[in-house]
Amino acid sequence: MPGNTSNNSGPQSTAQLDLITKEHPDYDQLRQVWNATADRYPSAIARCRRSEDVSNAVLQAAATGLPVSVRGGGHNIAGTAVADDALMIDLTEMHAVEIDVSSKKARVQGGATWANLDTATQAHGLVTPGGVVSETGVGGLTLGGGIGWLARRFGLTIDNLLSAEIVLADGRIITASKEKHADLFWAIRGGSGNFGVVTSFTFQLHHLSDQALFGPTFFALEDAARVLNAYATHAPNLPREACVWANIMTAPALPILPESHHGDKVLNLMQCHTGDPQNARTDLVKLYGGATPLGSALEARPFIEAQSFLDPVYEFGARNYWRAHNHQHLGPALIDLLVELAPSLPTPESEILICQLGGAVADVPDTETAFPHRKTQFLSTPGVRWRNPGDDVQVIGWLKDASSRIAKHATPGGYVNFITETADTSARAYGQNLERLSRIKRRYDPNNLFRVNQNIVPAPISDTQRDAAPGI
Repeated sequence: MPGNTSNNSGPQSTAQLDLITKEHPDYDQLRQVWNATADRYPSAIARCRRSEDVSNAVLQAAATGLPVSVRGGGHNIAGTAVADDALMIDLTEMHAVEIDVSSKKARVQGGATWANLDTATQAHGLVTPGGVVSETGVGGLTLGGGIGWLARRFGLTIDNLLSAEIVLADGRIITASKEKHADLFWAIRGGSGNFGVVTSFTFQLHHLSDQALFGPTFFALEDAARVLNAYATHAPNLPREACVWANIMTAPALPILPESHHGDKVLNLMQCHTGDPQNARTDLVKLYGGATPLGSALEARPFIEAQSFLDPVYEFGARNYWRAHNHQHLGPALIDLLVELAPSLPTPESEILICQLGGAVADVPDTETAFPHRKTQFLSTPGVRWRNPGDDVQVIGWLKDASSRIAKHATPGGYVNFITETADTSARAYGQNLERLSRIKRRYDPNNLFRVNQNIVPAPISDTQRDAAPGI
């Protein structure tokens, strides 16, 4: 275990722990998470209001042998906020945000959502880079890396993390930063929830205008290859203030689209430009490849509106299954494959999403944080979304087949926050950093209490290490 620190809180008593069991009338509501396929039944739900409550819950789980799951926003694709026969630590009542305008810092409790944080920061013309859905929890997104509209300009969420308060597996409450528990601070920036329960984050903030050029532009499927080839060529050269994600999807019944194309398979470029408004449209139109859009809702919007624009698309309660692939570039063969897959998308809500990285993400050295995908330019994320459990086999089967075909055009690895499976995914999620993460896991969670995730197994202790450091 980590060395002693005089200013850290010790283990707490479990006497005041607020537990919701299966007999409680709120149990069924509280166990539900965003992805409806995660229909699981924890042994109990610990409703926490302060860090000491979390410590108590961790100690009780360790004493009883229960695995721990942690609910912040409950939005993780793998549904890791809830697990059968586990103790769910529910942070949803810990959602306070404190802004220090003078130092441009935000302290955010572990149960806050990006809507909570964006509302507080944008009131002062400030921001820290987050995701693309405001209902997502700050905690889960941050610990996996944090990819969103501002990543190319300001870096990943973890690149703006200054410190974190963490409850360890032994119940201690510590603060990790570059100065204190530096190994743990390195690990939580991309190593997901493997090392403890983060009860608060402190972020660096940046000035940002309250207006962004933001919105979707739709193209007919017959133009999709043309546009995607232009996107592949020009997107990496966009100014860092611009980030564009591409999406092969079913056209929604929006007024901006001709009724004759409602329900057709289309390509959507979801564009965000927070730079000079005089040049923004000129920058973005290069991605169109000369194709004429079917319709567009690209317009100047408050940034906080852009951050919640996709909330209705990724609404709570649908069944979801995603996979993620890394790409250094989008080659013609991959683009042809993605377009070929479009007509067979198994439900109207299913999609093939391409996320753009680069820019400030790649500025950070590979060894600076645990996030292993710094050189990746694009992520492809085929995702299926459906409602009827009876369709599980068919829909998930389509996804797995499409993913295996896309993987032939990918480089190793995948973004942990976009991977539905938790078994046998650690090598893909953590890449070259897995061995170091495993050693840090051994130090802070040797019994693997925090294993409801894309799990990092604690490294074994050799006889030499045991003799040298019997207190580990």
